[in-house]
Amino acid sequence: MRGLRKLVAAAALGLLAAPLPLAAADEDADLTIAALGDSLTAGYGVAEGEGFVPKLNTWLDEQGVAAEVMNAGVSGDTSQGGLSRVEWTLDEGADAMIVALGGNDALRGIDPAVTRENLSGILAAAKDRGVKVLLVGIAAPGNYGPDYRRDFDAIFPELAAEYGALAGPNFLAPLRDMPQDTALAEYMQQDGIHPNAKGVDVIVEALGPYVLELIGEVD
Repeated sequence: MRGLRKLVAAAALGLLAAPLPLAAADEDADLTIAALGDSLTAGYGVAEGEGFVPKLNTWLDEQGVAAEVMNAGVSGDTSQGGLSRVEWTLDEGADAMIVALGGNDALRGIDPAVTRENLSGILAAAKDRGVKVLLVGIAAPGNYGPDYRRDFDAIFPELAAEYGALAGPNFLAPLRDMPQDTALAEYMQQDGIHPNAKGVDVIVEALGPYVLELIGEVD
């Protein structure tokens, strides 16, 4: 639980990397969803096919949904990094987008006003393209004080309301909210911060219904 309270120290453990080309969308998919995020989206520390994006694709297949999620996650990325590559990501032909950024901003103590501005820019770019967005939150750690935490945590629901985006839960909430007697270590990597493959399953089960709602909003 300590790792979750520290947020996603993914940036401290995953090297900053230049964006890689997105995988080609499945030709049989009716629509394409870009997942713009950091190491939690990229699948840091788990085997290929065991990260958030491939497991979400499997979950969607099991629901009989012809949609393909493209991995636009970069380990260590901040909201500023996401803003710098959102146009490129949208140029890949996304019909909808999951935005899961901000954890590394909070980890570094970046002014919440800066994070808000960057995420606002991302949502504005999507809105200009007519791309529907699911904005997934992340909770700020408590080490910067209650004011910081209040201002940071308010970013996600307020921006979702402002831009008409779907508001998703805290990315790590499905693990944080597990029963107190659950052996949380079974769902986390050894760093105590990133979910392992079993933890990713829990997260996908929780976020999957929000992704279905996002798909339902695509014209």
